[in-house]
Amino acid sequence: MTKKAFFTIACCALSGVAVFGQKTGYVIVNRSLTDDGKVVHLSAADGDGKAWIKGLDLAEGTIDVDIKGKDVQQQSFVGFAFHGVNDSTYEAIYFRPFNFRSADPVRKGHAVQYVAPPQYEWPVLREKYPNKYEQPVSPIPDPNDWFHAKIVVAVDKIEVFVNGNVTPSLVVVPLVHTGGRRVGYWVGNGSDGDWKNLRINGVPVIK
Repeated sequence: MTKKAFFTIACCALSGVAVFGQKTGYVIVNRSLTDDGKVVHLSAADGDGKAWIKGLDLAEGTIDVDIKGKDVQQQSFVGFAFHGVNDSTYEAIYFRPFNFRSADPVRKGHAVQYVAPPQYEWPVLREKYPNKYEQPVSPIPDPNDWFHAKIVVAVDKIEVFVNGNVTPSLVVVPLVHTGGRRVGYWVGNGSDGDWKNLRINGVPVIK
């Protein structure tokens, strides 16, 4: 355990995900969740949805996770939230799989996105900082299949690596420092999503 990134273990056993053998659960926001022990699924609904993982905290470190969306335009926004203070204040990295293979270079450039709600949602970032907080993804994944995301979170930099590429698809300087430590699965408006093989700082989140 380091000063920069650490886990806190829930004091009581609940159903859901287990961290270091201690069962914790989820705080589910605007979605329903299923977890079969291998894959976590969040349902589709209007607005953003989250599943904060109880007992799991992160200040700095590495998030490794396999993600699956779908190639349906405007119906697949899938990613991971971190530095959460509450349900409206956090940072997130998310993907738009329907843009992965787009023939339109503008849409293709909107494949991976950084946001920091409530102040810095994607419309604000796209208007004020075009092509800075969203980029294409390399190598280009199959938009209907699993892909791996590695999100490296530091005080002064956030990097996103896809499918083992040593060159990041996205590098940004964080726009906020919330002081929050909550982490969890994230989906955008009208979207469902799937995740598996979550690791925080190389440690599997055992289910």
